[in-house]
Amino acid sequence: MSNIKKKQSSITLKSGFCFEYGNLYGESRVTERDVSDLAEQVALAHQAVEHMRTTGEVRGHLSKDATPERVLFTQLPYVEEGNLNSPNSIAKLKDFGKSLQNRVDTVISFGIGGSYLGNKVLFDVHCGEFWNSKTKIEREGYPKLYFSGNNIDPRRTAELIEHLLAEVQLKAIDGQNDPYKVALVVISKSGGTLDTMSTFMVIYEALCQHAPKLEVEVVAVTDPAEGEKSTLLKKLADEKGWPTFSVPDGVGGRFSIFSEVGLVTAACVGLDIDEFLSGARDMDVVCQNPDIYENPAMLNAVLKFIAAEKYGRDIEVFMPYADYLKSVAEWYVQLLAESLGKRTDREGKEVFYGRTPIVAVGTTDMHAQTQQHQDGKRNKVVQFLQVAEWDKDAVIPDVFPSAPKLSEISTLHLSQALEVARAANADALLSDDRFNANFVLPKLNAYHLGELLYLLALSIAYEGELANVDAFDQPGVEAYKRLMGPRLKTLREK
Repeated sequence: MSNIKKKQSSITLKSGFCFEYGNLYGESRVTERDVSDLAEQVALAHQAVEHMRTTGEVRGHLSKDATPERVLFTQLPYVEEGNLNSPNSIAKLKDFGKSLQNRVDTVISFGIGGSYLGNKVLFDVHCGEFWNSKTKIEREGYPKLYFSGNNIDPRRTAELIEHLLAEVQLKAIDGQNDPYKVALVVISKSGGTLDTMSTFMVIYEALCQHAPKLEVEVVAVTDPAEGEKSTLLKKLADEKGWPTFSVPDGVGGRFSIFSEVGLVTAACVGLDIDEFLSGARDMDVVCQNPDIYENPAMLNAVLKFIAAEKYGRDIEVFMPYADYLKSVAEWYVQLLAESLGKRTDREGKEVFYGRTPIVAVGTTDMHAQTQQHQDGKRNKVVQFLQVAEWDKDAVIPDVFPSAPKLSEISTLHLSQALEVARAANADALLSDDRFNANFVLPKLNAYHLGELLYLLALSIAYEGELANVDAFDQPGVEAYKRLMGPRLKTLREK
């Protein structure tokens, strides 16, 4: 029995997750003929993704060392012996989370790129903005959590240290004699990531100077290789006795949210790891269907590929209508930009492929960006993201009945006003041939988040095949790294 309910212009899964693509597909948009003309290419793309799923092999893909490298992110939703996520590795993560409860006051997560962006998504969706202001009881004993190392910022780094030292003083003033405990979770596959390691070292040294009132422990998330292949951070962890988690081979940083790299943050705050991976796994099962109209990841990739290549819509505005999903848009920026922004195709021909991703948020950017979306160049696809049902949803009260304009919106739930705004934006764009689509999350929780993020990751794999580019390398990133290293060395020598 199919686990998809089909209706024209949308795909709805049994979970309630929905991809509404009617404003991207149809007359004066990407047409049925456009899609059917691409049928052979789409079939080959699906075969290639299925081959990747079963073997890890991606045609032409090499590591940055120019050696063959498997691509294994599709394995991550499946918790099985011998997989990157095994029953033991998930149990270890959960035990780590429990070890923090009612023992550690604060966690600082150090990472950049996928080691920050994905982790921030999990934190935002589960914790929200005010997590660190809640009591320990409200946090169910889980620690406060801050991010660092995602940008080299001297002021913020100094202020984070000052803030933690103030927390130490407050604990003493409250008459609590036990030390303030901080866990530093440092995430770097190589151990040499400038942004992450420089900030980590500054904060580590500053906090260690305040023992015994402040106790510091370190957890390293890095390449698990031993011996001669052991990374700088792994060697340091072994030397210092720090516990470690793995940055797995075959999983690029932008896909690592489903691995220990992202799940370590989930463990720190009590996000349901099983539900998150279950959502990703169920989406993966759906997307093994070769029928494009029953495979949301493949359809998403095909429609946006055609929109860009045939209709010039080579900018994608990712626009969630939820404050706590802004970080999803920021995570997606890296996913799309690094994966598909490629100078050459697999044969070495210059193609300069890829859409430019842009972050926008709901009604915030209806007041900031929509003027450009509506009246600027017709070179964009606006991808909306909607939450259907909110756990908390206040009714707008009629507190100023003498103000008719305000009374008109009373008795509505905030979610109703929000959806009216989104739908009006979508319809206004469509009325002027402005392409847009909508993902609908039934609720904002770990399961549906897993569905969404996995769909986006798999869409990238499909589009890489359609565009004939390697979606899993990032040679452009190496250009600035080659320049930065010698310049840092010269600066230090001076």
